[in-house]
Amino acid sequence: MGLHYILQHLDKPWTYSRNLFVDFSSTFYTIIPGTLLNKLTQLSVPTSICQWITSFLTDRQQQVRLGKFTSNTHTISTGAPQGCVLSPLLFSLYTNDCTSKHPYVKLLKFADYTTVIGLIQDGDESANRQEVEQLAVWCSHNNLELNMLKTVEMIVDFRRNPPALPPLTIMDSTVAAVESFKFLGTTISQDLKWDIQIDSIVKRPSRGCTFFFN
Repeated sequence: MGLHYILQHLDKPWTYSRNLFVDFSSTFYTIIPGTLLNKLTQLSVPTSICQWITSFLTDRQQQVRLGKFTSNTHTISTGAPQGCVLSPLLFSLYTNDCTSKHPYVKLLKFADYTTVIGLIQDGDESANRQEVEQLAVWCSHNNLELNMLKTVEMIVDFRRNPPALPPLTIMDSTVAAVESFKFLGTTISQDLKWDIQIDSIVKRPSRGCTFFFN
């Protein structure tokens, strides 16, 4: 879907795309049950299910075991258990109200993977930068923290002799620019070619064959 938006937009003259791949810190551990309950209520989720989910997330007993040592038990009432089948669904519901208001800025989500696609025309990046700023504000209000060390941007620009573009900043932090990014197991490059992805696929069986023959 994201590539479709980009390719369709790049068919127009004087266009390019700024694509922000967002990474959250401790994604599932930061869900606030009370906030989630309010959002589920707004989505008309039945009260019985809301109560069951709240019970599931609150007053959980956890401890750490390392070898023969076991920590004291702690009660946790924030976040969703990592590795639980229900956690990605709850996070998707938790972030359901995180949307883009501008038609030329697409916000795509899959569980805890979030991408902001800014479809830029005639060099006007105001809408894209505003939506990115609003995303940061939304995260702050919903107890989510952006991991700026892993949040990166990839620019797709097929214009002849494109000018140098100013970097994107989030909360006074400059976002690193990359030429390619591995998203949901597929490597996407800024030239929208599949050379890197194909090479990585070809190398997988090659490594296995080398191990087999050795």
